[in-house]
Amino acid sequence: VQSQNLVTDNVEVMEGDVAVISCRVKNNDDSVIQLLNPNRQTIYFRDVRPLKDARFQLVNFSDNELRVSLSNVSLSDEGRYVCQLYTDPPQEAYADITVLIPPGNPIIESREGQVIEGNETEMTCTAMGSKPAATIRWMKGDKELQGISKVEETYDHMFTVTSQLRFIVTKEDDGMPVVCIVDHPAVKDFQALTYLVVHYKPEVKIIVEFPDGLPREGQNMELSCQAKGKPHPQQINWVKVDDDLPSHALITGPDLYIENLNKTYNGTYRCFAANSVGESYDDYILYVYDAPTTTPIPTTATTTNPTTTISLPEATADSRAGEGAPRAVDHAVIGGVVAVVVFAMLCLLIILGRYFARHKGTYFTHEAKGADDAADADTAIINAEGGHNNSDEKKEYYI
Repeated sequence: VQSQNLVTDNVEVMEGDVAVISCRVKNNDDSVIQLLNPNRQTIYFRDVRPLKDARFQLVNFSDNELRVSLSNVSLSDEGRYVCQLYTDPPQEAYADITVLIPPGNPIIESREGQVIEGNETEMTCTAMGSKPAATIRWMKGDKELQGISKVEETYDHMFTVTSQLRFIVTKEDDGMPVVCIVDHPAVKDFQALTYLVVHYKPEVKIIVEFPDGLPREGQNMELSCQAKGKPHPQQINWVKVDDDLPSHALITGPDLYIENLNKTYNGTYRCFAANSVGESYDDYILYVYDAPTTTPIPTTATTTNPTTTISLPEATADSRAGEGAPRAVDHAVIGGVVAVVVFAMLCLLIILGRYFARHKGTYFTHEAKGADDAADADTAIINAEGGHNNSDEKKEYYI
């Protein structure tokens, strides 16, 4: 604040601390400086203190400055102080003292001590007795949430601020810190902390303890039911969907043990876990594969160097359905098929041979008999027994 040659500053001070008021003069011509309180009572006239309040003390006096301190400041000291310079006309400058009163410790209250997953929770944070009014922020973990604040002024001009926060909780919120942060010019890092307690139904997962690979006939199997919930599941049950458990299946706590697997045990095995919030389950589909068979293969192959031996692994034929495992070739079956084919071809050749033989022969007649001894053609015709004159006696032979 500035008035002609007189300058001063506003002051903010916490209750109980020391406030310093400085009246400064530029280009002073030996005029008198004095300091007045909000009631316009003279605190200091030059370097003299007419006011009997010993909390006011002279810090510095010169032609250019009058500096006064006020210790143990209280709310009643708040107001406008006047720096006055006796000139013609007199000059005044005003220094407003604002007393800061920090709020009391913030208090967090929750509507319920524990919340079920999926439900809404409500929290309230209160900062009482501050001046000026505080502001309140909320943090859940590293995420800021928006609350609804209400400010009330008390009879002594103090302020109480209440902030209300509502949100839906999840199981991931269990153990999450919720912080009420109070912002006020008189304090820093003023906050209250609470932790969420969220109850949720069990999370269930079936783990195969053994065998390590595919379950096969003759092997033993152990399934473990792992259940996590809050509160901890009090009950864990095993069932086989749409059927009874094998007669010699053994249940020990969360574990299911089955001896000597066979294909009649195929099906869906279900583990149930329950607590006060609800019930959950997980399924395991059992398919028992054939027992492994082993095809013997020479386990060693010796090179030309008698001192060097190479070990070869044994080959195992897998009879699992749907897998392309190699199978041994049945040479007897192949030989039988080849023999049948050869025999059929031989029979076909014999039948064809007989057929062609029955339809192939020699045709003989006696028409030219005697023609071999004839001297000429005319004589041959006359002498031939098979001439036209003897056509009725012609005979034919088939061989």
